[in-house]
Amino acid sequence: MDLAVVNHEDYFAKIGDDHKFPINKFNELANYLIEKKIVKKFHKPLACSEETLKRVHSETYIKKVKNKTLDKNIVKKIGFPLVDSVIRRSLVATGGTVLASKLAIHNGVACNTAGGSHHANFEGGAGYCVFNDVAVAAQYLLDRGLAGKILIVDLDVHQGNGTADIFLANKNVFTFSMHSKSNYPAKKSVSDLDVELEDNMEDEKYVKLLKFYLKQLNEENFDYVFYIAGVDIHFNDRLGKLKISDEGIRKRDEIVTENFFSKGVPLCGVLGGGYNKNFKKLVELHSLLHQSCARLL
Repeated sequence: MDLAVVNHEDYFAKIGDDHKFPINKFNELANYLIEKKIVKKFHKPLACSEETLKRVHSETYIKKVKNKTLDKNIVKKIGFPLVDSVIRRSLVATGGTVLASKLAIHNGVACNTAGGSHHANFEGGAGYCVFNDVAVAAQYLLDRGLAGKILIVDLDVHQGNGTADIFLANKNVFTFSMHSKSNYPAKKSVSDLDVELEDNMEDEKYVKLLKFYLKQLNEENFDYVFYIAGVDIHFNDRLGKLKISDEGIRKRDEIVTENFFSKGVPLCGVLGGGYNKNFKKLVELHSLLHQSCARLL
């Protein structure tokens, strides 16, 4: 079986060539996956509907994004200009995670080539996140009875604070965030399980910690997993504070994906953050998620 991967050309948005966020990575990752024969073809998503979005975001916020009437301070907090291509990108990438989440149920595993916008909460966006795609997709599955007890494994270098806030009182979603203690956001939210990492942590300690907590999570009966595979834990990342190698990231992705796939728990993988100083390396690192999932099939 081929790995089901969701991609859309509108994952690219016009934010300016000098922007800190490497927006070109989405198109380049898609090209890389085809070129390396990791993926044969992509599934194309639709823009996420307002009906689905408003299950985890305020209707006022959604409308203000769509109408481009967001307060300039919130736009600043998000970090992207509120232009048509950014709005389109945010809706399509969220729709992409919803589609990937459904494909994972049929195939055991599926991935998006975007997603992991975990800083957006009910009231609004932040930190390059407009809509919280994983939260939207998780709520979508719950609403339709496609999952009953969902685990969100967030291994981005930054805490998944928006996701934690959204599901704070939801007993059907368990949020697990393993992140840099000293990194953004300065004020952390409360996930169901938070693991704070010291600066400059290297592979051996990181992998050991991950295995320890996965063993604990395995004692719960989750019937669905979202995996946010941020590669900003890499030693050469501009926004990370850890020292994880290429091999460390490969190992991490293989450990997480194999852990759940071997138990028959559907897994939806999304990109998360990555701001490597070397753009070519960034694309390669993001592809490790898809490679580790393809190996399972």
